[in-house]
Amino acid sequence: MRAVVLALTVALVVPEFALDKTYVYKYEALLLGGLPHEGLARAGIKVNSKVLLSAVTENTFLMKLMDPLLHEYAGIWPKDPFVPATKLTSALAAQLQIPIKFEYANGVVGKVFAPAGVSPTVMNLQRGILNILQLNLKKTQNIYELQEAGVQGVCRTHYVINEDPKANHIIVTKSKDLSHCQEKIIKDIGLAYTERCAECTERDKSLIETATYNYIMKPAAAGVLIAEATVEEVHQFSPLNEIHGAAMMEAKQTLAFVEIEKTPVVPIKADYLARGSLQYEFATEILQTPIQLMKISDAPAQIIEILKHLVANNVAMVHDDAPLKFVQLIQLLRFATLENIEAIWAQFKDKPVYRRWLLDALPAVGTPVIVKLLKEKFLAGELTIPEFIQALVVALQMVTADLETIQLTSLALHEKIATIPALREVVMLGYGSMIAKHCVAVPTCPAELLGPIHEIAAEAISKNDIPEITLALKVLGNAGHPASLKPIMKLLPGLRTAATSLPLRIQVDAILALRNIAKKEPKLVQPVDLQLVLDRALHPEVRMVACIVLFETKPSVALISSLAGALKLETNMHVASFAYSHIKSLTRITAPDMAAVAGAANVAIKLMSPKLDRLSLRFCRALQLDFYHTPLMVGAAGSAYMINDAATILPRAVVAKARAYLAGAAADVLEIGVRTEGLQEALLQSPAADESVDRITKIKRTLRALANWKALPTNQPLASAYIKLFGQEVAFVNVDKTVIEEAIPIVTGPKPRELLKAALKALQEGIALQYAKPLLMAEVRRILPTAIGVPMELSLYTAAVAVASVNVQATITPPLPEEIETMTLEQLKKTDVQLQAEARPSVALQTFAVMGVNTALIQAAVMAKGKIRTIAPGKVAARADILKGNYKVEALPVEVPEHITLAVVRNIEEPTAERIHSFTLCLAVPYIEIKGCIEVHSHNAAFIRNDPLFYIIGQHSARASVARAEGPAVERLELEVQVGPRAAERLLKQISLIDEEAFLLKLREILETEDKNVRVSSESSSSSRIISSSSSSSMSSSRMTEVRTWDVAKFLGNAVPPVFAVIARAVRVDHKLLGYQLAAYFDKPNARVQLVVSSIAENDNLKICADGAVLSKHKVTARVAWGPECQQYAVIAKAEAGVLGEFPAARLEVEWERLPIIVTTYAKKLSKHIPMAAFKAGFKLERVSNADKEIELTAALPSQRSLNVIARIPEMTLSRMDIPLPIAVPINPDGTLSIQIDEDILSWIQKHIKEE
Repeated sequence: MRAVVLALTVALVVPEFALDKTYVYKYEALLLGGLPHEGLARAGIKVNSKVLLSAVTENTFLMKLMDPLLHEYAGIWPKDPFVPATKLTSALAAQLQIPIKFEYANGVVGKVFAPAGVSPTVMNLQRGILNILQLNLKKTQNIYELQEAGVQGVCRTHYVINEDPKANHIIVTKSKDLSHCQEKIIKDIGLAYTERCAECTERDKSLIETATYNYIMKPAAAGVLIAEATVEEVHQFSPLNEIHGAAMMEAKQTLAFVEIEKTPVVPIKADYLARGSLQYEFATEILQTPIQLMKISDAPAQIIEILKHLVANNVAMVHDDAPLKFVQLIQLLRFATLENIEAIWAQFKDKPVYRRWLLDALPAVGTPVIVKLLKEKFLAGELTIPEFIQALVVALQMVTADLETIQLTSLALHEKIATIPALREVVMLGYGSMIAKHCVAVPTCPAELLGPIHEIAAEAISKNDIPEITLALKVLGNAGHPASLKPIMKLLPGLRTAATSLPLRIQVDAILALRNIAKKEPKLVQPVDLQLVLDRALHPEVRMVACIVLFETKPSVALISSLAGALKLETNMHVASFAYSHIKSLTRITAPDMAAVAGAANVAIKLMSPKLDRLSLRFCRALQLDFYHTPLMVGAAGSAYMINDAATILPRAVVAKARAYLAGAAADVLEIGVRTEGLQEALLQSPAADESVDRITKIKRTLRALANWKALPTNQPLASAYIKLFGQEVAFVNVDKTVIEEAIPIVTGPKPRELLKAALKALQEGIALQYAKPLLMAEVRRILPTAIGVPMELSLYTAAVAVASVNVQATITPPLPEEIETMTLEQLKKTDVQLQAEARPSVALQTFAVMGVNTALIQAAVMAKGKIRTIAPGKVAARADILKGNYKVEALPVEVPEHITLAVVRNIEEPTAERIHSFTLCLAVPYIEIKGCIEVHSHNAAFIRNDPLFYIIGQHSARASVARAEGPAVERLELEVQVGPRAAERLLKQISLIDEEAFLLKLREILETEDKNVRVSSESSSSSRIISSSSSSSMSSSRMTEVRTWDVAKFLGNAVPPVFAVIARAVRVDHKLLGYQLAAYFDKPNARVQLVVSSIAENDNLKICADGAVLSKHKVTARVAWGPECQQYAVIAKAEAGVLGEFPAARLEVEWERLPIIVTTYAKKLSKHIPMAAFKAGFKLERVSNADKEIELTAALPSQRSLNVIARIPEMTLSRMDIPLPIAVPINPDGTLSIQIDEDILSWIQKHIKEE
């Protein structure tokens, strides 16, 4: 019975507004942003008003606001009060009180009408009220779900209708899941090249959006009356996992019935224009940056004002607010018209400094107006080619990708641009990128956009124009449109017979062009790629590149298992090695979007032969490493691919890629690829490719082939390289014979000599330079409407300005001859060069992370602001007195960075009235009479929750500075090098006698052991010791004679002068010595070297002593000691080469007398991990009692491509036999190198090129 009554009541639930009545409501809307905890900073706005609703016809109504009042909030919630925005309310009152019309039938809001004088911002506020009236009530159901239109778009909405018989009213509750919308009203800027990582947010969310509406309906004559409506909407965001805390934008609305009046609402006398529907209308908030609210009254005048400020205040060093001013300049340029900007350009184009600032700012504006302006100015000859390319590269990536800006093919076809290949490539690649961006914003983007590129590709194929085919493929690869699959497949080998005859690089480029298509339609690309990988008739490089693309499509278990099964019978070991290493590296991937692939790889790897894991590095390899931290939702991944083939001397191709994950999004940040295909083919056609000759002959022939580069083919690149940013190829280069021919005259012709002359002349006359370079490093924004009709924004901005002023003056004595090339070495040796340079590089960087309201009229946001200003002034004096062998450099750098974080609110009528909260703490650390200070100011919210976000949120600042301390000032830092007999004179502190008895005793022990081993080895040929190939009894007596000689001169400084000295010191005003000196001694007859580093401070006896000796052609030893007078700690090392059994071998022994406790402590901790590491690396481990203070490493070469290793450390011995080497080691069976390394390398190369 109750269900029947409820059904009857539901049938009457239709909001009623009678024709002859005006319904008066009290309206309040609140929007606050910040952390949802008391005691923390929040920012927001509040709107209060009366709302009058009056019916004009049955389905047309008028709505008018009465007594509107705006408030703003920036403070500690909830103790600080809202502040009336009186000036802003007064400025908007006229617009707010203009009645608007709207269609309304059966609880559904239709079209909206308003005079032209009502701004989009005010219209959106009105839509926020109308949004409350949107009620899709069904007569036969009380619980249901539908997609409902609203301010934020068409979103999933759940209705529940209940009756309260006691209160005689009906309660309607609807909830909206704003994360699931058929049509989502949202504007993303700077996110076009990112990918949504759905798997990253399956369990953890970074952005949660929901809204709940509660209505109390009272029965009325013809339906029901909305007595009260309340709305609560929450947008919760965290760059980290939201379970660790999240910032929140909270919107609340209340619409309460007050009374019914007889006086109708009257529209104003103006044309009521159609203003769309209930859905939010984006206005100037797209142009308005959220970090600085500017009242733009005269854009051209304000642009000139800021431009002059930037030029005037960034000369000697960067101004503190230069990055913010640069962002303001960009914002103003976005509001300016084409005519405005042209007038400004005409005014300043002939002023170099102003011109540079404009050319740096214009590309970052990102509007079609700028692209048009740059095009016109270049065609008019007002921009140089480097200026135009630099500006265009940035502009094409920043510009809004609409149909107007996409029509740039005409620009690429323009006669002036078509004749400049580099410029045309920039335009064409940018065209592909814009199509990609447009298709992100408009998923139904038409295939016709790619028609011109398809035509260019078809014509190039018909003419066999290889460079044009390459360019077309790269453009199609950037666009990544599925409609390009057919044209690309015509160029894939194996699938079309015509493609097989195309150069290998075209086949590779065609496969790589599938990558961005695969991100959108992996199922279309996977069969094609798999067919290419398995086609053994194709070139191995083609198959391996197809393998790269295949795994980027995230294939299924079945597909990867099919590939693994087929590869079991693979005959090409390069392909097998590449695929195996790729699959194996995927088994270790932890990124959520690759979890399914990692699982499939773990299955597939078991189907493949484990022998493939033992292939050496000379075979092709793929490597993928990543790190993903699920609690924080951040990660990074790196991929590297090296492609060789059986006859390569150099790798055919090397590709490296970096990928990043953050807040549920992923992006291929950077990719660099290099190919040496043409160079490889040229070398393979030369005698150097003959596998039957030895390695040295190969090297000789290779060098000769490179020297005869003129014989190389003209129509084929020797090498090529490309760079991709965020998955888009932004530049590529081909190096061919023509490029070399053009480059050689530039390097060897008269121009370099003329430039050298001009540079030296300018140095002697003095050079003064000032340069400034601004950069908008990041602009990432997400703008979405809230229920009250005010947009909220999540954004990240980073801007930087670098300024450098340099003054250089050189004095050269005697003056250089007019013809520098006639100068002899003897003349150069007599030259004294003095250089005075003063540089003041400085950088200011500001980063803003914003969450809040951003409109042209009011901003209310929580902002984290990072600020760094680094100034490194330095006056450098350098002198090179070549005749005296003295080289000296003096410098004093200073660095001052700073950082601050704050929360702020502004409105357009009082943009400078900011309310900021901060806390401070400082710590200073002095060092060598130069004060180094680290000041830390921190007040975070971790006391509320011990989570990462709460440590971030708050007020933080850090300032590091280096300056003179309160004590005796340090005038400068000096570094002096003295070479030759005068080195001893430059030492500032006498070096005392060093006790080398321990070293000499160890030397005797080594020589006695060697003599014993020589005797034993002469008696037994089965000795396992490493022996020298030049052993004799006379050698032993010679060595012992040397030891006796050394015993007389334990400290070489007593017998020979230092060969060079290095002094590094701080020069103080009180002349107190402070710093270090190094003296090097060389006893050539005894092949002994000694280095002594000592403090030059008066009472500091700290020294580091290194003593080394060459005992024979195959053996060296050294001892390093340090501490007071080199007596506290010591390490002795011995290295020897020879033969172990029948194999050439080398051994390194390290033993220590005393080591610092910190070293031994960490060594013991590290030793606990050695067994597991050894196991993973394939080493055999034996627990034995080796010497406690000694490590011995022995390596033997059974062949030139394999290695045996034995390592003896305290408590264990590690060994591994037959370790494959990536390259052959040029060593003879007797242990000697097969290359004469003591010969001058240039002479060696020249000699061997001429041989044969």
